This record gives sequence, C-alpha cells and structure tokens, in this order.
Amino acid sequence: MTPAVRPLLRGFTCVGLVFLIVFVYYKLVHVNPTTVALSLLLAILSVAAGWGLRYAIPMSLVSALAFNFYFLPPIGTFRIAETQNWIALFAFFFTSILASQLSEKARRQTDEAHRRRHEVETLYVFSQQLLISDNVIELLKLVPRYVTETFGVRDAAIYLANKDQTYRSNPDRQELPIEQLREASRGEFSRDDSTEVSLVPLRIGVRPIGAVGIIGGTLSRETLEAIGGLVAIAIERASAAEHLMRTEASRESERLRSALLDSVTHEFRTPLTSIKASVTTLRSEDRLDEPGRQDLLAVIEEESDRLNRLVGEAVEMAQLDAKEVKLDLEAHNIREAIDEVIRENKHAIGEHPLEVRLSEQLPKARMDMVWVKKVLQHLLENAAKYSPAASPIFISSEVKNGRLITSVADRGAGISDLERSMIFDKFYRGQGQRHRVHGTGMGLAIVKAIVEAHGGRIEVTSQLGHGSVFSFGLPIAK
Repeated sequence: MTPAVRPLLRGFTCVGLVFLIVFVYYKLVHVNPTTVALSLLLAILSVAAGWGLRYAIPMSLVSALAFNFYFLPPIGTFRIAETQNWIALFAFFFTSILASQLSEKARRQTDEAHRRRHEVETLYVFSQQLLISDNVIELLKLVPRYVTETFGVRDAAIYLANKDQTYRSNPDRQELPIEQLREASRGEFSRDDSTEVSLVPLRIGVRPIGAVGIIGGTLSRETLEAIGGLVAIAIERASAAEHLMRTEASRESERLRSALLDSVTHEFRTPLTSIKASVTTLRSEDRLDEPGRQDLLAVIEEESDRLNRLVGEAVEMAQLDAKEVKLDLEAHNIREAIDEVIRENKHAIGEHPLEVRLSEQLPKARMDMVWVKKVLQHLLENAAKYSPAASPIFISSEVKNGRLITSVADRGAGISDLERSMIFDKFYRGQGQRHRVHGTGMGLAIVKAIVEAHGGRIEVTSQLGHGSVFSFGLPIAK
C-alpha cells in the first residue's frame, strides 16, 4: 500500500465505523443516548490509540454530528431543542477530544519507550562489536562501518586528533570533510537537520581525542552522545591494550635475548675451548706422534662442525621467525625425504637400529624437500640423543584426516606432561637432560616453525619410561 493511499483508507474506515455504530443502534438495537455516546467514545479512543490524533479528531467531529442527528431530539435534524442536549453534545465532543489526546499521549510514550529500548539494545550490540579488536588502527577502520550497519545511517566517519586522520565507512564518499570533523573535536555536540549531519566530539574525561560524524538516521541526541562515549572508551581501551602488548613483547624479547645469549654463550664456549686446547697442544708439543696429531685434528674438525651447526640453527630460526623463508612446494614422496635423511645422517643415528614402516601406496605430499628433510633430521637426532644407546628408532607414515602424518618414535625416558607443553618453545631443554646432552634447545622450535609454514602441525605423545612419538602432518598433493 502506497503512503498516499493509506491515510485515505484509514479516514474512510473511521467514518465507516461511526456509521456502523449509528446504524446498529438506530435501526437494529434501540438503546438510550448514553450507551450510544459511550460506544462512539470507545471507538474514538481505539482509533486515537492506534492511528493518532490526526484521525481521532475528525472522527470526533463526525461522531458528534451523527449523535446529534440520530439520537438527540428533534431526531433527523441538526437542531437541538433542549439545553441539556446541548450540554450532552458538547460534553461528548470535548470528552472525545480530551480522551483522544490522552490516548495519543500514551501511544507516543509507548512508542518512545520502544524506541529507547531498541536504541539501548542496539548500543549494546555496538559495544560488543567494539570489543572485537585490540589493535587501534584496525578498530578505527572498522568502527565507521559498525556505526552504519548497526544504526542504519547513511555514512559515518571518525577523526582522531593525535593522528590528524579520518577513517570512513565508505572511503569513496567525502560528505564529512576533515576540516569539519577537526573543528567538531574541539567543540560541542552539533546537529544540522537540513543536511542530517550530526557531529559528536570524542572525549576521555575532559580531554578531546577526536570526533564522530554521522549522516542520516533518526537517532536521538542521547544515543549519538552514547555512541561517541563508547567509541572514545573503545579507542582508549585498545590503545592501553596495544601498549601493554608492546610492553609484554619487549619483556619477552628481552627474556629471549637473555636466553639466547646464555644458551649460545654456553654452547659456543664448549667447542671453542676444545678447539683452542687442541691448537695449543699442536703448537706446543713438538714430539707429538702422528696418531696424537690426528686425534687433535679430528677434535678441531668435529667442534668446528658443531659450531657451524649452531650458527646454522640460529640463522634458520631467525629466518623462520621473520617469515623470510619462501617454500618451494611441490609434490614429493615422503620416502624420498626419509631415505636421504637416513643416508646423510648415519653418524648422528649411530648404533641405534632404525626401522622404517612405510606403505607402498602412500600418496605424495606438498612439501619443500629441503625444509622437510631438516624436520626429519632434527627429529632423528633428538631420538638418538635422548634415548639409550642401541635402543631402536621407528619411522612411520600414514594418511589420516586428509593429511600425510609422519612419526618418529624412540624408546627414551619420555617427557612429562608439564614439559610437553613447553617442548617446542625456543631454547627450552628437558630438565633432566640439559646437562647430559649438548644442544641449544632450538631444534624442536625450528621443526614446529617449518611444519606450520607448510600449513601443518606437530604433536608429541609420550609416556615416562617408555619413549616419545613426534608426529607432523603435511597436506596431500592433489
């Protein structure tokens, strides 16, 4: 129904209702004038409550005329013979007008209460949206869009004074110029009904931090000021959270730096001490026999390799942390990577019997062969270092949940539940093994970073006294 037709239809309905009541009481049921007046008054009140005064007042006038014509003597004329009938007619008319006004007032108050309730509910939804992000920049980009979507306005913009920058719900629209928002941040609430522009300053206490501009909508001043208050609090909260995160990150960075220096200093000092001692012995002992010289040279070579490996692990960890590693992902058989790692690391495996359990029907996985080999190398070295001499090591692979899961199992001492949650942290080494086995504690952290860069995850299951199983998943090639 079009807006132009609806008032006409309602007007005819009001007139029709009056004449329906008159017809019933005049033709069908004969009652006294008081009953007729009360029935007409009830109909007028119903119309006033439902449709407002614009329909109730004309209906009151028509009802008064009909009441006079059909029920006040002389019947069938608009002339009134007795004074008491004049009083009855005017009492009816003024009562209907007054009652209609009271009904209209009650209706307006009810509508206002519903509108306020709706605005409060909308403000609650809006406040929940403001809690999503703790990043100030991300929050400032999202808030204007939240305002337009939640409150149904045409456009919104936020100006932040300390950055002198505006964030808009639609960057292509510039209906709220930055100069206007900048001026609003230093002023008071303002609203232009002709352009439907509302400007709300953002303040924390008495300190101005910016302004919110809104175009369109029928929001009350209280709601607009509440939006400004919520936005200001959200920005301040996000700024505080971001500052806290930076502080925590700085503290964590300092802790990691200290751990790195402690670990690297200790691990570097041991091979350097051995190399220095071997070189000093070679230079000072003129009568050293050839087997002795070869032993010292072997020590120098082994410790140099160890230093080279330590530096390599540190570089790998730094690259992975900085996301500077570009993976060359191709379809490969996991057996190919396992065979190459076993062949290249026989010295690290030592006397441990190695059992490989692979099905011939295993699908290819998407992987960077070089980095996956590093994963297997670290897991094999760990299994060899942390399990008794000559104890077996098992390598297996299977398809599970759409991924190729490869596992390396040992028969070592196992890992406690407490340590299992920290075993992949940088520089962490088992409490009972750190003095017995050399290492920096970066191996498993490197493994975790490589596997996650492939879009997979690594897990460990362990039982004290029975060994551990490290498993990592890779996406199957399509």
